[in-house]
Amino acid sequence: MRVLILGGTTEARHLAGLLHGTPGLDLTSSLAGRVASPRLPPGEVRVGGFGGAEGLAAWLREHQVDAVIDATHPFAGTISFHAARAAADAHVPLLALRRPGWVPVAGDVWHDAGSLAEAAQLLPGLGERVFLTTGRMGLAAFAGLAGQWFLVRSVDAPQPPHPPRMEVLLDRGPFTLDGERELLRRHRVDVLVTKDSGGAATAPKLTAAREAGVPVVVVRRPPVPEGVPEVAGPDEAARWVTDRL
Repeated sequence: MRVLILGGTTEARHLAGLLHGTPGLDLTSSLAGRVASPRLPPGEVRVGGFGGAEGLAAWLREHQVDAVIDATHPFAGTISFHAARAAADAHVPLLALRRPGWVPVAGDVWHDAGSLAEAAQLLPGLGERVFLTTGRMGLAAFAGLAGQWFLVRSVDAPQPPHPPRMEVLLDRGPFTLDGERELLRRHRVDVLVTKDSGGAATAPKLTAAREAGVPVVVVRRPPVPEGVPEVAGPDEAARWVTDRL
């Protein structure tokens, strides 16, 4: 049985680890290649795009793939639609592994945003020292904000356009609560901007913001394809695969 994991997430790596070495299973993990030094999952790995839904469907046929698991990042929305179309065209079963989104609790001061551009529009009324944790790809949305200072945390160094007043922190999760508390204190952060990525690796910043009374702008997830079965964790996804062996 040949399985393709569309990965790049912690959950995808965990899933590959659960399935790697399973008798009768030929496993390939695919990474988009947007991070210079990604954390590689065990087993065979391919890096780079497929050329849209048509290219992915052709790859599935060429490699005689029996099942696909979409374990991409919640904000990598395009690939999820390509996967749904390609799996349908190639007549290959598709499962989506989507980590649950974050839910506010008592004491949180969250402001909902439908996009990075909408998040940028909210900032002038919320604070001047912004901890921006939305990654390096969408900084152009904040490039016009000269009144705010930004602490930008990303895995790789961002490229212009970006905010004129900015300090870059190159780091990757998981992050600790003590570390996030100290970061907010040291940089005198008064507003946090994040995507609703879900998961535990970057969640401590939300707790630290709640404790400090720092408002949080939360960018909603993009839509996902309808009709694709979903599971919330790697263990469930692994069972979905092994049940087909």
